[in-house]
Amino acid sequence: MALAPRTPTGPRSPAVRPARFRPPGPRVPRLLAGIAGLPPGLEGHELRYGPLPVRGLARGRPGRLIDLAEASGLTGRGGAGYPTGRKMRSVAAGPGNKVVVANGAEGEPASRKDRLLLTRLPHLVLDGIALAAEAVGASEAYLCVHGTQDSLLNTLDGAVLERRAADLDPVRIEVVGLPHRYVSSEQSSIVQFLNGGPAVPTFSPPRPHERGVHGNPTLVHNVETLAHLALIARFGDRWFRRAGLPSAPGTTLVTVSGAVRNPGVYEIELGTSAGQVVMLADGPSEPLQGLLIGGYFGAWLPVSAAWPVPMTHAGLKAAGGALGAGIVIALPASCCPIAETARVVRYLAEETAGQCGPCVFGLPALADALAQLAFSGSLGRGRDRTHGLAEIGALIRLVEGRGACRHPDGATQLVRSVLSAFPADAQRHERQGPCPGVGRPPLLPLPGDEERDWDFR
Repeated sequence: MALAPRTPTGPRSPAVRPARFRPPGPRVPRLLAGIAGLPPGLEGHELRYGPLPVRGLARGRPGRLIDLAEASGLTGRGGAGYPTGRKMRSVAAGPGNKVVVANGAEGEPASRKDRLLLTRLPHLVLDGIALAAEAVGASEAYLCVHGTQDSLLNTLDGAVLERRAADLDPVRIEVVGLPHRYVSSEQSSIVQFLNGGPAVPTFSPPRPHERGVHGNPTLVHNVETLAHLALIARFGDRWFRRAGLPSAPGTTLVTVSGAVRNPGVYEIELGTSAGQVVMLADGPSEPLQGLLIGGYFGAWLPVSAAWPVPMTHAGLKAAGGALGAGIVIALPASCCPIAETARVVRYLAEETAGQCGPCVFGLPALADALAQLAFSGSLGRGRDRTHGLAEIGALIRLVEGRGACRHPDGATQLVRSVLSAFPADAQRHERQGPCPGVGRPPLLPLPGDEERDWDFR
């Protein structure tokens, strides 16, 4: 069936469904199923997924998509894992105008999933934004990415203009570039920036769903969450639940890097073990000693403990880890976990909002103490045993739970986890000084590191 002509005066009838329109099966990728093999742009998107189903959903009642989201069990894919439908319902019930914000500004340097979606499947994310706006009754919608990503901004601007020419979306979507800082992607940072302020976290309450952009109830979703929502709107909640676990349904994107043969972005069913995720990347490229799961606000786990752990919020929490934004980094046995963590904590200390004592004073002191342990050892420069691990533990207790946002607690969680996962390494550093692994090139990615092409599956 040929596509009907498109004009700037109106979209194609929702009743027309392209011949190649097929729902992805239950045991294959859903989001990444449409990433290759079709023409680019809106035409290729609709060949794969069919037209935007806004009008079909509206035939019921305004909250029908919210009902579907709740029944599907979809949770946020940006890190917190909050139930998507519940957040949508709280915004829809708020007073006055509503706002939808899509968060595509990946703060985690080790994550590539959002960039992949926005670069290769921008219309699926834009579908999710349009559908969420219709469901909650929003009059404004924003898609936020880092302002330094010129190529991505051009791609998104082009996709938005293509949709406007087709009069496709029920609300105007604006693409916004944020300052490229770690804390800029926090939801209150985005809201403050859209309100004309600096992109730094604010105190809560109120939370964005209560009072956000221009003081209105604001729905902030990660772009992967919105892409899933666009598929649920087409195929339904039961289809979504055919993958994953009853307690954690659906699929999720994970960014796998470190000592694996094929680093990349992979789509997995929730409940897949961390070891299986490593094997999706064609397995370890050298013997492993641990996995960092959840990114730089996640946690280190010894490889023997991490391998069988299911990739769900509950499963990782029970193991002392965190799913976060879906990041798995394989640490080789030849690498020093203390030195790697020290490098990241230094970066986190430099990326603070600078608005509270734990960030301004606590994190730099913690970074100094961890660097001392990693690269000199507590006794390497005539220091006594009241420093080193004892000093790090004291600093963690001083910082935790006292910040204006989650940033300092995320950093201390990472430090706690490396000392817990690799106690023998930490004690050796304290007694004997740096280990041979300190001399290896850095493994954990940070902004400014050389980019590489990654696989996706």
